[in-house]
Amino acid sequence: MKPFLIVNPRAANGTTGRHFDDISAAVRAAVGEHGHAFTERPMHASELARRALREGADLVIAVGGDGTINEVVNGFFEAPGHGDPPRPVRPGAALGILPRGTGGDLRRTVGLEGDLRACAPRLTGERRPIDVGRIDFVDGKGQPTARYFINVAEAGVGSDVVRIANSSSKLLGGKLTFALASLRALAGWRDVPVRWSLDGGPFQEGSVTTFAVANGRCFGGGMVVAPGALLDDGVFHVTIWSGYSLSDFVLRSAAMYDGSHVKLKGTRTATARSVRLEPLPGARGPLDIEADGELIGRLPATFTVVPGVVRLVS
Repeated sequence: MKPFLIVNPRAANGTTGRHFDDISAAVRAAVGEHGHAFTERPMHASELARRALREGADLVIAVGGDGTINEVVNGFFEAPGHGDPPRPVRPGAALGILPRGTGGDLRRTVGLEGDLRACAPRLTGERRPIDVGRIDFVDGKGQPTARYFINVAEAGVGSDVVRIANSSSKLLGGKLTFALASLRALAGWRDVPVRWSLDGGPFQEGSVTTFAVANGRCFGGGMVVAPGALLDDGVFHVTIWSGYSLSDFVLRSAAMYDGSHVKLKGTRTATARSVRLEPLPGARGPLDIEADGELIGRLPATFTVVPGVVRLVS
């Protein structure tokens, strides 16, 4: 079957839909004729990817931002129930990426340019197995559910940042949009009390600004939250920020964007194949989770690496 494009026409402030003919031509020059479909609603990309894979596609290309890529990755699996084992729809199928969104955090990890004509030829590249993260968590109605992610999942101030950024105009570009959202979120932030266990070990407790479970390196429009993370190393890179305030963000922003924050007081790091994260009494309301720049639900949650389960064309 021909490669299949799943396109978020609203990505890049609507220019993706308006200029789809250019995108299609660039893909055709790289990999030949292809099918495509436009997304119309939340999680539609997952449905479209699942359908394309069932119908025989062995290369599904996400055209959009980090949220669209997340949804397409979820479509590589049968819809998960809480605690169910992962069930790939078409083992061996490959994921391609044409990044068109605001944050661009996964493309930074992969090393893709933001320019369409630079990215499209790489769709013919090596298909290498990469890891995917799975989250078993609680949805907004308090029901247990599950979802996959490819880049970074997080609880803490980043959830507020995502909420603010996703409701803002993206005309300023990814880095500035997320930087301004971070400033607004931190202005009234107080660290939240949580406890966590790595690989089934004893629980640790603490108040955190951000608790990031990283498969990739970047989040928040280019912050290098986990400089050592690799998409194919079989582990999460956990970064915990504690005691970070608005002034810290201003004064330490360079360290956050180049990854040197891992050497600063207030940053802890670890690696693990699974992470359990729970709220402690005293948390102000439910503690939200964001994954790949999208709000998905709330704690408690278990994050698990699914190693080598998707092939990425890059």
